[in-house]
Amino acid sequence: MSPSISFVIPFVDEEPTLAELCAGIAAATGPTGRSFEIILVDDGSRDAGAARAAELAASHPGEVRLIELRGNFGKSAALAAGFERVRGEIVFTLDADLQDDPREIPRFLAAIDDGLDVVSGYKKTRHDPWHKVLPSRIFNWLVRRLTGVRLHDINCGFKCYRAEVLRDVRLYGELHRFIPALAAMNRFRVGEIVVEHHPRRHGVSKFGAGRFFRGLMDLLTVAFLSKYLRKPLHFFGWIGTLLFLAGLAICGHLTVVWLSGQSIGQRPLLTLGVLLIVIGVQVLATGLIAELVVHVAGDRRPYRVRRTVGFDGDRG
Repeated sequence: MSPSISFVIPFVDEEPTLAELCAGIAAATGPTGRSFEIILVDDGSRDAGAARAAELAASHPGEVRLIELRGNFGKSAALAAGFERVRGEIVFTLDADLQDDPREIPRFLAAIDDGLDVVSGYKKTRHDPWHKVLPSRIFNWLVRRLTGVRLHDINCGFKCYRAEVLRDVRLYGELHRFIPALAAMNRFRVGEIVVEHHPRRHGVSKFGAGRFFRGLMDLLTVAFLSKYLRKPLHFFGWIGTLLFLAGLAICGHLTVVWLSGQSIGQRPLLTLGVLLIVIGVQVLATGLIAELVVHVAGDRRPYRVRRTVGFDGDRG
């Protein structure tokens, strides 16, 4: 019998927290009367996390399951591996570092029962260093401005989805944080609840400056897809047209000059005019084709699995 709720939890070097996290999820979910499964996804841990997760899967058959990837493919790929194997009609994601509190689970479920399709956590009071909090606040402001999705903390890993949402969203790059925006683009109902956030007790944060930059690039992707996925020429068309017309005007002016008997072969303006025309034509396709090919026809499985534990047909 399939569980009602699936928890997908990617982790990297979080061996000390896994048992406590699974116990907390069980304690919080049990009183709701809903069956559940916990899918732990090891995204290239170098500690004993994979072995610990395998032990939990063996000691809790049908309840805890492990997907061990062949290396570090990133959080989006790890989540995609878990999403592909969920059986529940409601799917939770949360971090493995115990900063997300499983006791919030019933509140997420209540919001889903009230009609939302996606519920995102909002860490209103955060227990993180300023150099992590400040970029996050700036990033969230940019997300609200560019996507129109009014969430205070889209970066929060504690989220709850109806399973059909995840079947309509494909993850690549680092788009996992933008699932609510992608869901809103597909006309799902998105909301948030304030959740408690705990200080990290084990290990170190995986946050870095590179992650902020990659997030900005993915934000541009989401902003483009949300507005121009079905009408991309509305974006590239006006840029290409302006460049083309500018080049055409320059070349038209030089044509008049040439007809008046003056030489134009050595003029840099001629090179500029021709260049603008060529770029104006090419810009209609370059970025558009690259992004849409990745989004629509890219690798549907951006990860490689080493082994699974607790699944039918396990590979070891």
